Amino acid sequence: MMKTLIAAAVAATFAVPVFAQKAEDKQSLPTAEERAGNRQEVSRSAAGTALTTKVKTALASDAGLKTMTDINVDSADGVVTLKGKVDSADMKKKAGEIAKKVNGVKSVKNELRVEKKG
Repeated sequence: MMKTLIAAAVAATFAVPVFAQKAEDKQSLPTAEERAGNRQEVSRSAAGTALTTKVKTALASDAGLKTMTDINVDSADGVVTLKGKVDSADMKKKAGEIAKKVNGVKSVKNELRVEKKG
């Protein structure tokens, strides 16, 4: 009987830290609110990537801009940013207009630089 009591006491002593550790592990899991925020961030990122792809496709489809490989496109929350180099002010303007016409674009930040090749 004494052996059984000692064994039970030893088991109880070691069970508390294991239980406390499991509770600690549960605390490190994200809350429902954090998971929802993470899903929103992933969704925003995917939408931004899709919009960037649509704008790049639109720019590449235009006959005058087809050869423009120095245009970088970024987007977030419907705002598209164009960066890089173009040959003329007309090309800069045209790239901005094309980007504005893409479905899902709310606004365009045209930061293209005009630099003559040569």
